[in-house]
Amino acid sequence: MSPRAAWRLESLGFQEVYDYEGGKQDWAAAGLAMEGTVADLTRADDVARPDVPTCKLQDTLAEVRARTHGSGWDVCVVVNEERVVLGLLRRAQIQRPPDDATVEDVMRPGPSTFRPNVDIREMAHYMDEHDLESAPITTSNGRLVGMLMRDDARREAHGGAEDTSPQEDM
Repeated sequence: MSPRAAWRLESLGFQEVYDYEGGKQDWAAAGLAMEGTVADLTRADDVARPDVPTCKLQDTLAEVRARTHGSGWDVCVVVNEERVVLGLLRRAQIQRPPDDATVEDVMRPGPSTFRPNVDIREMAHYMDEHDLESAPITTSNGRLVGMLMRDDARREAHGGAEDTSPQEDM
């Protein structure tokens, strides 16, 4: 917002006026409310699951297995104290011996992440095209929002249809 607009808002009695330098795209990527034609679109953060298990670099694989076992998850997002995504453990890394190996030893560092404002149809298509079962959704500063599951993205992209998987020719 321009300084002139900020001063005008303050003169109207608004107490908390901020100069957001990131711009409109960064605002949307942070998962914040939008207006206009994009406001009604279902976005990745609308469907992402915030309850995805997280782990720290120093956690052992035994600890991660205990955290994910029985919870229905086969993935764990490696985060720091600020929930910034540092890496990812998928099933292959979680099941890897030895039990006392640390997350840092076996994680996939710097995983591809996606912003909260991406249209769910675009995400479903991308996940199908690249055979991704799940994708971390993060803000533009790298903080974890949640994990988008391909089945959830497909279902939402196709209006709640039950079978949305690509069909093979017989």
